[in-house]
Amino acid sequence: MAGVIVAGVDGSAPALAGVEWAADDAFRLRVPLRVVCAVDLWPYPVPELFVPDWEDALFKGAHKVLAEAEATARERQPTVEVSTELLAGPAAAALREEAEEAAEIVIGSRGLGGFSGAVLGSISTNVAGHAPGPVVVVRSRASVVHGEIVVGIDGSPGCEPALGYAFEQAALRGSRLRALNTWQLPYAFTPHFPYTIDIDEMRWAQRRVAESQLGPWQERYPQVKLLKDVQRGHPVEALTLAGDRADLLVVGSHGRSPVGALALGSVSRGVLHHARCTVAVVRA
Repeated sequence: MAGVIVAGVDGSAPALAGVEWAADDAFRLRVPLRVVCAVDLWPYPVPELFVPDWEDALFKGAHKVLAEAEATARERQPTVEVSTELLAGPAAAALREEAEEAAEIVIGSRGLGGFSGAVLGSISTNVAGHAPGPVVVVRSRASVVHGEIVVGIDGSPGCEPALGYAFEQAALRGSRLRALNTWQLPYAFTPHFPYTIDIDEMRWAQRRVAESQLGPWQERYPQVKLLKDVQRGHPVEALTLAGDRADLLVVGSHGRSPVGALALGSVSRGVLHHARCTVAVVRA
């Protein structure tokens, strides 16, 4: 991973928690941190809705938000190079454009909007669904360090970018990595299903899938303690539960739709909605 880490802020507490997370990651990766705030002037230019001096108030508020975020980042990691930038337009579109050259995008899970108009809670799935690199959605300031990162795998090539990100994060932090692979019975399986299903064979087949996918990454990151966790259950439920004991939950995105959250895929979208820890979405 190279480039710059970009943190989007809007003056809310979750956004500042995101800045702290981003500063820590910039320190680990030895890359600069750029803090950005988007100002969307719509619908204020509409004559019927125009309020005198409102534009100046928007920009002044955004500069104040940036100054507070910059101070937070410098206090958190004094050696990290920090810059700020005021962006014009809707927050989601601005962050997606920033993501083109960023090592990762970091945003808070919920926002206030306020002067900047960037309601981060409403744009996290939008940005995660379109950004070409990792998008980290920070829930809150972690009160407990678990020393574990969780990554979801399913044996598909689409998991490889998420695995690469998760292994690198684990190596940089000195954390153990739990690779979680879940499996379910065929949807049509019932007691009257006409074919016999060997549950043990399905379980071992999934273990073989996990072993095959994780083998090359273990060789590349021998210093990372890897826990191979194969479970029968729904992936969103299993990942959400595992995330309660993790510092970071990493999922891939297999979505194909060009429309907003639909581009995420059902599992990554479900994890973003239900997880109570910080989540990184890494697009295939």
